[in-house]
Amino acid sequence: MYKTLLTSLLLTSLIAATPAQSSVRTYGASLDNSEWRVSEYSPLQCTLEHDIPRYGNVRFVSQASRDMNLRLQLDMLRLPDTYDVASIKSVAPQWRPGVASQELGNLDMYRQFSSELNKEMAWTVLTELEKGMMPTFFYRDWHNQRDQVAVSISAVNFHSRYDDFLDCVANLLPYSFEDIAFTVLQYHERTEDLTNPSKRRLMQIGQYLSHDREIELVLVDAYTDSYGPFEENESLSEQRAEVVKTFLLEHGVNESQIRITAHGERRHAAPNDTELERAQNRRVVLQLQRPFNPNLLSAQAD
Repeated sequence: MYKTLLTSLLLTSLIAATPAQSSVRTYGASLDNSEWRVSEYSPLQCTLEHDIPRYGNVRFVSQASRDMNLRLQLDMLRLPDTYDVASIKSVAPQWRPGVASQELGNLDMYRQFSSELNKEMAWTVLTELEKGMMPTFFYRDWHNQRDQVAVSISAVNFHSRYDDFLDCVANLLPYSFEDIAFTVLQYHERTEDLTNPSKRRLMQIGQYLSHDREIELVLVDAYTDSYGPFEENESLSEQRAEVVKTFLLEHGVNESQIRITAHGERRHAAPNDTELERAQNRRVVLQLQRPFNPNLLSAQAD
């Protein structure tokens, strides 16, 4: 009985927050079915999700990167049929009398696409949920112009899963796939030993590969400087490539996905007149490829 009353009050508060219109269709989880879950918890990505009955799903996503990033994805069962702009308000539930609704901003809605908010607005929505408010999207129905649509995000059962999400975000790797997809490793003269910065870089790559199973191809190109006999340089570049290949295999990359090429002293990156120039030529170039992910475009936009 108590939960039924609170649900009724919740719907009343949403309707009161909308401008005076002829009809309002409200979507939002009730007290009984409001659920939050962390659907992905890894050093590469953290995802916090909430279902909106008969409407769709809202997701907060943060990915491994040098910079803090977050986006809100509003996935709709029925995609927009035209471009529109939804207003976003922080609505107080009816059981919090005296707390006024606040304007938060706008959400661009594109034809046949789910909608998305960037980092600043996504964090704003999260903080409103943390305060127990109901972030709500308002827009005119694109088929029935007499209807105003109100889509609310419930804060019921939010906090425990939000704590898990924050813990996941705190443990994301401080670099992304794009940061390691093209890497140049440097070597000491006449050996297979990497320089210390290159050792650290290779360990970062190994740590990333241990979590990302979507790598489909790794190209390994090994080079030397022109100091020493041609044949020895050819053999040395092969040895360097094989060492890197072994490292990749140990970190979960399948042998069929690795392509190595030993170039010897061919294709210099710099002249060979000075030690500094020769050091630039003693290198292995790693290029990692994986299937195209359209979500990366949104992540990079942040």
